[in-house]
Amino acid sequence: MSSRLTDTGARDLLRLLETGEVSCVDVAAAHLDRIGAVDGAVEAFLSVDREQVLADAAEVDRKRQTGESLGRLAGLPVAIKDNICAAGAPATCASRMLEQFVSPYDAHVIGRLRAADAVLLGRTNLDEFAMGSSCESSAFQPTRNPWDAERSPGGSSGGSAAAVCAGMAPLALGSDTGGSIRQPASFCGVVGMKPTYGRVSRYGLVAFASSLDQIGPFARGVEDAALLLEIIAGHDPRDTTSVDQPVPSYLDTLDEPLKGLRIGVVPEHFGEGLDSDVETRVQDAIDVYRSLGAEIREVSLPHSKYCVAVYYIVAPSEASSNLARYDGVHYGFRAAEYDGLIDMYAATRGAGFGDEVKRRIMLGTYALSSGYYDAYYVKALKVRRLIRQDFDAAFQEVDVIAGPVTPAPAFRIGELIDDPLAMYLNDIYTISANLAGVPGISLPCGFTSSELPVGLQLMAAPFEEERLLRAARMYEREADVPIRRPPLGMLPGGSV
Repeated sequence: MSSRLTDTGARDLLRLLETGEVSCVDVAAAHLDRIGAVDGAVEAFLSVDREQVLADAAEVDRKRQTGESLGRLAGLPVAIKDNICAAGAPATCASRMLEQFVSPYDAHVIGRLRAADAVLLGRTNLDEFAMGSSCESSAFQPTRNPWDAERSPGGSSGGSAAAVCAGMAPLALGSDTGGSIRQPASFCGVVGMKPTYGRVSRYGLVAFASSLDQIGPFARGVEDAALLLEIIAGHDPRDTTSVDQPVPSYLDTLDEPLKGLRIGVVPEHFGEGLDSDVETRVQDAIDVYRSLGAEIREVSLPHSKYCVAVYYIVAPSEASSNLARYDGVHYGFRAAEYDGLIDMYAATRGAGFGDEVKRRIMLGTYALSSGYYDAYYVKALKVRRLIRQDFDAAFQEVDVIAGPVTPAPAFRIGELIDDPLAMYLNDIYTISANLAGVPGISLPCGFTSSELPVGLQLMAAPFEEERLLRAARMYEREADVPIRRPPLGMLPGGSV
């Protein structure tokens, strides 16, 4: 029963729970046991409170038995990226700076999950303060790809992606600032979605780059991702960037094919540097749409070649400002020895932040400094506007844009850690969606010749998540990509 429950998707688990075939405690215990069996090999979780998880599950069982009203996720375990605040739980951001921090309040999305009677399963690993593409810059542990322990699961939400991939959680939340949901989803062979900026409240998400950050779902299939997005989406007055628009019922229309679907293909996304296996799988996926009667058109995003440069001015600049609060005064880590106030700041930040976070703070501080602000930051904002205009023009011609998520499949741990530019270029196809504020999704579209997952990226116009999910479901249903599970028992420390 235990392995069957951890191999079952979220919607199917809910059906088992609703019919009484299994209890919430059964489901929670199965996933806790799975974590105990395989997380030694994967290291997706930073913390799991087994007693609290089982107590929360038992409470949902009690409510069901007494006939009380239940939420839509009643008894379903959800893993949480460790930069999303939940009252009474750690929110370390995988940093020494917040190693001892326990959140006093719930993020908006956590409140939505609690109202839906979800069971918060544990806190997943990430690149420190969500700055990275490999889950190696975590201050505590590198997460490993369940398909190959020598490879990265992607980042920064690598822990959440790996947890879903390895059957340790049916659903998970991550955050996406430049591809941090979609890239790990591609590397791990699961579904990951970045909603439109403003579709999901950022209240309670520890800020990296406030104009780019967005919370989104991980799941094993499009249907499960649509369910979780429907729960967490919606207006929140505590987030001034949250948009007050009704949330459609994504599940109600999910299986309705899109008639006359127009798919855009960007030639710039299929140029030099794209792995041949990745290109083949993505082109095969586009052919599936063609077989369904979709019209395939070339569209141009001429300013996309500037995306990496723009992102690595805008994001570090915002990070420099956001991370100024970690000074050893109000909360978080403080250096043990220092001589005066200025030395306390320097010693605290020097010891509390890792190399990648320091690198981005310095980049951002430089870009915002007197004499360089106009030359770098202001110019980057102007190009960002041109990038958004490219998307606006493209979506006048097509309904969705299809292409690769990453230039190559999962790279080896340690392979790029000393080459920041090569690491940054892993996000070359995902950054543009964040700069433009449009939604994007990664869904599995096959494997390379070396048995590593490949993801197909779809992007749509702002607040067109319903169309994006329907387009993704069309491919998922028609392509019928076989559901495969990584051979965890072969990984060092994996027992199943």
